[in-house]
Amino acid sequence: MRTIIRQKNIIKNISILAFPAILEMALNTLVGMADTLMISHIIGKEGLAAVGFANQIIFTLIYVFTSFNAGATAMVARSYGEKNYQRLNKIVGENLSLNFFLGILIFLTALIFSESILNIFSVSELVYQMSVDYLNNVAISQFFMFISFAAAASLRGAGDTKTPMFITGIANILNIIGNYILMTGYSFFPELGIKGAALSTSIARGIAAILYLIILIKGKNNIKIKLSNLKLSAYILKPLWSLSYAAALEQFFMQAAFFVNSIIISLLDTTSEAAYRILINIESASFMPAIGISIATATLVGKRLGEQNPEKSLQTGKAAGFMGIIWGILMGIIFFVFPVPILALFTSDTKLINAATFTMKIAGFNQPLLAFMIIISGALRGTGDTKGVMLITSLRLWTIFVPLCYILVKYFNYGVTSVWYAEISSFLVFSYFMYKRFIAMEWARITMF
Repeated sequence: MRTIIRQKNIIKNISILAFPAILEMALNTLVGMADTLMISHIIGKEGLAAVGFANQIIFTLIYVFTSFNAGATAMVARSYGEKNYQRLNKIVGENLSLNFFLGILIFLTALIFSESILNIFSVSELVYQMSVDYLNNVAISQFFMFISFAAAASLRGAGDTKTPMFITGIANILNIIGNYILMTGYSFFPELGIKGAALSTSIARGIAAILYLIILIKGKNNIKIKLSNLKLSAYILKPLWSLSYAAALEQFFMQAAFFVNSIIISLLDTTSEAAYRILINIESASFMPAIGISIATATLVGKRLGEQNPEKSLQTGKAAGFMGIIWGILMGIIFFVFPVPILALFTSDTKLINAATFTMKIAGFNQPLLAFMIIISGALRGTGDTKGVMLITSLRLWTIFVPLCYILVKYFNYGVTSVWYAEISSFLVFSYFMYKRFIAMEWARITMF
């Protein structure tokens, strides 16, 4: 009886912390979906494919270099659990400085090398030119995203998931409004098409970054940055690097896998490319609650370790993983039963809907294990075991996912469905190893400072 009550309390705590994070992720996804819908209906499938390839490059760069935020969240959560607010604010300040410099680097890289990088993809001249236009105009937003990611990671580590939710909501509403105005040339504004979508995104992300900085400077929930905390020091950077380099390697291998996967998909026709982008958007929406639960789990697991209670960290991770499986089953049923109505929200192109319907049903079988892996990975990161997550994720992607996807596309002509056949196969094997790693509790011996 006590065990049941304890589990209910753990699920309740996870839910309270996860709910704002889930709303934030949902808002992010809705904006991504809104972008997809508007680009699909206003510009067409060529624009949809172009933005997909450009964003593949953008997120490859971003996710690798913002991996320091995974380490920062774990360090903030541990310091928050220990009630060491002086060290907490030092971590927040130095991580913000680090992201500032990395943001400038990525902005310049995306701007200078956009044409060379996009030449990797086998696409039509129209799709290529649209991709270049979009990437050149959205490049500045990368700097703003680094600032926002650093601030949000710090706030979440201290248990504040509401502030990132509100700021994300404001930015997303502005992005949707800006998309319509700048893409269509509403009123006295020029009709900019694909460039308008990029500029709208940059403006919205810039406003979000400013709002985060205002909150951190004014102070909230024991977090307040000062100029003295922005100076980089070995005291913070050494453990931050120790925790984050594995997360950076994980993201490198992951984004490289998705990048190679996009090259494989570019071997197909434009309809298949557009179908792939729509399906990715739909799947992204489906696992946003899992990411929200993962964020809450990482914070709670790290906090419990800071309170010297590793057993409670273990129970928190297990309960969260169970929540993920239940959510995944629900979404899998929706994918399997309602593929056509959902796809019709994104496009009226019958050929495109027909190309994606069967694949969406197959993707439904992927949902439970996908949600479970996302959440258990978050639990391990919260403990500071970023190396274990990196190793398992990298092996999953490069021993099964990428090779199998290529074989199914190239030699068996399974088209876009190949992606989900390969992903399901990889999850079936490696979800066991991820869970085994977590319950072994080797992370209980990890020290940070």
